[in-house]
Amino acid sequence: MPLQLVLALRPLGCDTPVLPAAQWPDLPARAADLLIVDGDGLDGAALLRAIRAHPAHGHIPVLLVASGEARALRRVAVEAGATDVLVRPVDPLDLQIRARTLIDLTRARLAADKTASLMDRHVAGIRAESESREREIIQRLMLAAEFRDDQAGDHLTRVAGCAIAIAEGLGLSEAAANDIALASTMHDIGKIGIPDSILLKAGPLTDGEREEMKRHAERGYRMLHDSPSRLLQLASEIALTHHERWDGTGYPRGLCSADIPLCGRIIAVADVFDALISERVYKAAWPLEKARAYLVEHRGSHFDPACVDAFLSRWDDIVGLMRDRPAGAGLA
Repeated sequence: MPLQLVLALRPLGCDTPVLPAAQWPDLPARAADLLIVDGDGLDGAALLRAIRAHPAHGHIPVLLVASGEARALRRVAVEAGATDVLVRPVDPLDLQIRARTLIDLTRARLAADKTASLMDRHVAGIRAESESREREIIQRLMLAAEFRDDQAGDHLTRVAGCAIAIAEGLGLSEAAANDIALASTMHDIGKIGIPDSILLKAGPLTDGEREEMKRHAERGYRMLHDSPSRLLQLASEIALTHHERWDGTGYPRGLCSADIPLCGRIIAVADVFDALISERVYKAAWPLEKARAYLVEHRGSHFDPACVDAFLSRWDDIVGLMRDRPAGAGLA
C-alpha cells in the first residue's frame, strides 16, 4: 500500500500572491495520497488551480476547508479542481471520515493504474508473440511456394524489396511498407493448386491453361482471407488484386483505378517489373532500363501512375536491390 500522506497547505496571508504550483515550497515532488487545503485568507480558486498545474498532483484528491456560503463555495471550489469541500465550522469526525474516503479513492486509483499497466504489458506481450507466429506462418508458406518452383524464393524477395521502395516513395510509414512487403511474399500462394504441367510448362500456355493459371488469384484469396491475422488479411487482398489493372482490363474482377486496393496496385508494379527482368524457360531476361521503360509506357493503363512515379523516384535503390539479388543474365 502507498504511504498515507496528508499534506495541509496553510494560508500565506491575504496579501501574499499565489505562486505557480512548481514554486510552492510546501508541495512535495512526489505525489501525496491527499491534499487538504486551508483556503481561508487566500484566493482559494487560484490556489486549487496552482495545485492542479503541478505535474505530481494533477489527479490527487484535494479537500478544501474554508469559510463562506456553502453552495457558492462548493461551486467555485469544484470548478477550480477541488475533489471535496468542507465549510467551516468543521466537525473533526467529519474531517476524518472525508479524509479516509479520499485516501481510499487515491489507493483505488493507484491499484487500478497498476492493474492497467500490467494488463498493457501482458497485451503487448501477447501481440508480439502473435505477430511472431504470423511471420513464421508467412515464412513457411513462402517455403511451400519454393517447393513448387525453385525460382520463387528470389522472386518473392525482390518483389518485397520493390514493394518497400514503392510504399516509401508514396509516403507510407516504415511499418506500413514493411507489412505490405511481408504480405506480398504470398501474392502467388494460390499457384500451389496449379498442376505442374501448367506451372512449369516450358513454353506458351494454351488458352485453357492460361485461364487455369489466372485462377491462382482467387485461390490465394480464399486460402487467406478468413484468417483473423491482420497480415494474412492484407496478404489475401494482395493475392486477389495484384493482377488487376488501372484501366480495368485485369483479372479476376476487372477492378479499375482507386477501386483496386493500394497494396494490390503496389505489388502489380513490383511483380511485373521482376517478371520482366527474370529469365524464364520461355523468355530471356529484360535489361533493367527496358523493364523501366515498360512501366513508364503502361503508366495509367496497366499501372497506377502514382505507384510508377514512386517506383522511379527510388530507382537507385531498385538497381541496388537487383544487383544484390540478380534475376538473370539479362540485367543491365
